[in-house]
Amino acid sequence: MIPVKNLNLSGINRIALAATIWGSIGVFARAIDAHPAVIVFWRILFAAVTIAVVSAGAKRLFAFFALSSRKKIAVAAMGSLLALNWILFMGALQLVDIAVAVLLAYCGPIFVAALTPIVMREAFDKRVIAPLLIGLAGTTIIIAPKGLDIAGGTQMLGAGMAFASAVTYAALILNTKRLLKGIPVTVYMLGQYVAATMLLLPAVFLLDGPSAPIEWGALLVLGVVHTALTGLLFLSGLRKVRPDHAAIITYAEPLSAVVFAAAFLGEGLTVYVAIGRLAIVVGGVMVSKMRSEATVEGPPLLLDQPEENGPIRENTSYTPQSRPPDGGHA
Repeated sequence: MIPVKNLNLSGINRIALAATIWGSIGVFARAIDAHPAVIVFWRILFAAVTIAVVSAGAKRLFAFFALSSRKKIAVAAMGSLLALNWILFMGALQLVDIAVAVLLAYCGPIFVAALTPIVMREAFDKRVIAPLLIGLAGTTIIIAPKGLDIAGGTQMLGAGMAFASAVTYAALILNTKRLLKGIPVTVYMLGQYVAATMLLLPAVFLLDGPSAPIEWGALLVLGVVHTALTGLLFLSGLRKVRPDHAAIITYAEPLSAVVFAAAFLGEGLTVYVAIGRLAIVVGGVMVSKMRSEATVEGPPLLLDQPEENGPIRENTSYTPQSRPPDGGHA
């Protein structure tokens, strides 16, 4: 049996790595001149193909159809919500200053922390308040010097879209955590991506899309690396920790975004970045030190160990890890 402390830390490390990689999305997005809906379509399509290859290798390509009708509909709904979340955020980046969009979008972890006790029916973890505020403060310190002015109807619309992306982000985290019970990560991802791709298909024929080779290369990286591979990392990590803890760790994204922007886009690093970076790291370390009950649910993960071949059975059972000596919870 894997010790609870190591199990929780493993999940946090995966989430932190995924969030750090997500910080480079802006570098590749800058190379693409296309409508946000079209960018999201190709990003998800490339991700779907990648996950389909992985699923085929594990003989799970059609495992989604073995799920109950209720679960199929729920996963498809999450695919639609995922597409909406990405369109809102990428649209906000085009309408309002990046600083405003990022800061408003990262209100999401606050919503996750507030709604976890309601949606997950778990006791509110008061320990998350300090690291949550520290992480948000660190993000504000990094972003604020870049300018937070909002003027005019277009920028107000962009700010509203960024805030809406924070709300949809919280809904995604909480519902995904709940739906992962009994569904392998790759099966969940493939069902989600296929649903999102079908929803966005009309955008390809109606809106401006990429044309240059560099744009297609950037889209390929966004789909394979920033969506499929990081999705495997994040979702497998989410199954091991509480959603509010996971949301706080994702503050690593704006931190790494500043570093990537400085390295590849020539944006300077300032003393504000150093202070904000320290705050985010402190908040992340605080979460990683929290002892918590294991929350692994469902069959074993593809990334952890191989599963039996064949279709998924709806009555798949799994025995949670035992409660830690101090009676803490994840």
